[in-house]
Amino acid sequence: MTDTPSAATPLSAPSPLRAVPVGDLAREDAANELAVLADEIAGHDRRYYQDDAPTVSDGEYDRLRRRYEDIEARFPELKDAESLSERVGAAVVSKFAKITHQVPMLSLANAFSDAEVEEFVERVKRFLDLGPDDTVTFTAEPKIDGLSCSLRYESGRLVSAATRGDGQVGEDVTANVRTIGEIPDRLAGADVPDVIDVRGEVYMGAQDFLALNARQTEAGKPEFANPRNAAAGSLRQLDSNITASRPLRFFAYAWGEASSRPAETQHGMVDAFARWRLPTNPLTVLCRSAADLLAHYRMIGERRATLGYDIDGVVYKVDSLELQRRLGFISRSPRWAIAHKFPAEQAVTELLDIDIQVGRTGALTPVAKLAPITVGGVVVSNASLHNEDYIQGIGGDGEPIRGGIDIRIGDFLTIQRAGDVIPQVVNVVLDRRPAHAAPYAFPHTCPACGSHAVREENESVRRCTGGLVCPAQAVERIRHFVSRNAFDIEGLGDENVQLLFDAGLVRTPADIFRLQDHGEELRKAFFAQREQRAREREAETGRARKTVRSEDQRQFLGVEKLLAAIDERRDVTFPRFLFALGVRHVGEATAKALAKRYLSLDALLETLEAAVPGRPGEAWLRLLGIAGVGQTRAEGLVAAIATETIPTATEAGADPETTLRMVFDRAKLNSRQRVALRTVYGADADILAALAAAHQQMPRPEFRDLAGVPDVGEVAASSLCEFYAEDRNRALLDALRAEVRVAAQAAPTASGSPVAGKTVVFTGSLERMTREEAKAMAERLGAKVAGSVSAKTHLVVAGPGAGSKLEKAQALGVEVITEDQWLERVGEHV
Repeated sequence: MTDTPSAATPLSAPSPLRAVPVGDLAREDAANELAVLADEIAGHDRRYYQDDAPTVSDGEYDRLRRRYEDIEARFPELKDAESLSERVGAAVVSKFAKITHQVPMLSLANAFSDAEVEEFVERVKRFLDLGPDDTVTFTAEPKIDGLSCSLRYESGRLVSAATRGDGQVGEDVTANVRTIGEIPDRLAGADVPDVIDVRGEVYMGAQDFLALNARQTEAGKPEFANPRNAAAGSLRQLDSNITASRPLRFFAYAWGEASSRPAETQHGMVDAFARWRLPTNPLTVLCRSAADLLAHYRMIGERRATLGYDIDGVVYKVDSLELQRRLGFISRSPRWAIAHKFPAEQAVTELLDIDIQVGRTGALTPVAKLAPITVGGVVVSNASLHNEDYIQGIGGDGEPIRGGIDIRIGDFLTIQRAGDVIPQVVNVVLDRRPAHAAPYAFPHTCPACGSHAVREENESVRRCTGGLVCPAQAVERIRHFVSRNAFDIEGLGDENVQLLFDAGLVRTPADIFRLQDHGEELRKAFFAQREQRAREREAETGRARKTVRSEDQRQFLGVEKLLAAIDERRDVTFPRFLFALGVRHVGEATAKALAKRYLSLDALLETLEAAVPGRPGEAWLRLLGIAGVGQTRAEGLVAAIATETIPTATEAGADPETTLRMVFDRAKLNSRQRVALRTVYGADADILAALAAAHQQMPRPEFRDLAGVPDVGEVAASSLCEFYAEDRNRALLDALRAEVRVAAQAAPTASGSPVAGKTVVFTGSLERMTREEAKAMAERLGAKVAGSVSAKTHLVVAGPGAGSKLEKAQALGVEVITEDQWLERVGEHV
């Protein structure tokens, strides 16, 4: 990891629906916004976890994740690959050895208001089936703004240390961690477990950070943007001597694998850490109500500036480890903990210019170039302006924002940050607007290729129409293909991808694996690159450059190294291959889900061959998108229009009004839904025609099977089908498969759990646990919990009062057991 401070580059513009309450979103709009959010968040995760160079504030990032989760909760059928509930951090960098966490390192859900903290406490009680007067004890501790780290001790000795990474696999930073004076090589105490992974935060104190930056300046090196970046860059040094020279510190607050526990409470475990001579935070306290938690939060907030280290909130955890076990997890975060974030900070600075950046999807994103200003100790000079409507003072719902005031070059802007990253623009200081400032004219042509840039209906994003002829998009597609979480080809970083594209050597992914046939051209391209750099250095320094010979041995070795790295990646896993294709809405989680379901690329392609003709058409999607209609009513409408006893509008003597009334009655539409259809389609005959078209274009069973794969959904399934339906994409796949070998996915194993991989249905009343506890337990053991019984159901757990589900299970011959039998079966694995 280099010591270069972060350089912020905002990403794509937000969805035009971002300001629309989730409860008012139509399904089609929700699907579109989820796609935009998935792209945004993936980029932010990469820059934060991999590059230590975040480009949005903590508050903005948390707002994006919260919005995504709210939409996903309202439309669970849209859950797709980029689902936030499946993502923790980002993949580890390849320069470090990798360490697999025996217990995943998850992240925390966030709260931003008192009401959300109170709801968290009530939610915990509801899950545990406790009354309002029952007491649950929590710990409250400062949320350190550093780098998460896991320390593995065996027989009391430190044997390894790893970063969070993607939550499953982290970077091996053992040598560097041993240089941190506060972290003991050996734990002291009689109750130290034989094995324990101690988890905490590596950070840098405020005064140490200022002193480090002073030394950087004195040595002619760039300063770090903030203490977190400095800590992360220091811990992830390949040379541990550099880490040793940095003033890193550590707070322990959690654990992963543990062969035994010296306490049965969170607070007791932290006390044990302190006994073992691990540094812990003295501001960790016990609280017995939401009021106590909020009081501690306010006290910490008042003392924040005097703590001597950066924090961005307070973490609340259920104290009892038994209750933590019962509460379990919601995919990427525990139910028993939450981070209460501090509000954002603001400042005013001048807008010097507006740059337009073109993303890999062709989106034109305006970036504010700001007069550098320090906000909370961080110097910032860039901020996202989102889209042309935002510049004009129009929100995602078409209503004015900032009082309808537009943003002009030369304006003084109020900017906001939360934590340590680049801010967002929140207002214009109108009384400081210069007389010469003119409204900003957003370009209607792509600055990268000159193609026309258009806005689609109901879109705030203007996109380049150049497609493959646009160098910005083509290059980004290749960069995605070779990125760490895709093919992970060392030596093909952003600069070299651009170089190979400019040289005409790489236009498609398959071209990468044909570079060995163009070795001489490749060497010439690298030689020209070195020549250009030498000329630039000469221009900057005024010193004559040394002659660079094309036969330079170092250049030859560099090319050979790159070709070898490419050849090493001819064998690729199925999930990486799928993710690398860059199919919209198919991220890492969806790629893994598809690989788990179909096991091989051939099997998936056979499925797509069958699913493409049955994918939903525009008429069906339009019907689904009508407010208040939804999946159930839409299916009822097309079923009614197809019924033989209902005449169609084209039949002789058919009365459209009477026919439509029959359809509405058969589908059980309420008044609001009927009005919505008339508003969208118009006359009765037009509604009938639209419903008939929707019936013809509704998804067929082959498509539904694909969409029904867990963590895929209709949005990603549609994207896959659209990708595969395109002749050029199939040709791309054929060319690529001629160059690489896609390894089949291993079939899932039971891994000791008697219900792993099985579909379980709970019905009737449960007496020894709540329904939510039962579901969480089953999922933790690798089972899938379904809401209905079918021929694919493996097991039904029936309690008192079980009705139709029990009868159907008996009729299908599905195994039925009691709650006690369930607990006996899974007992040793819980």
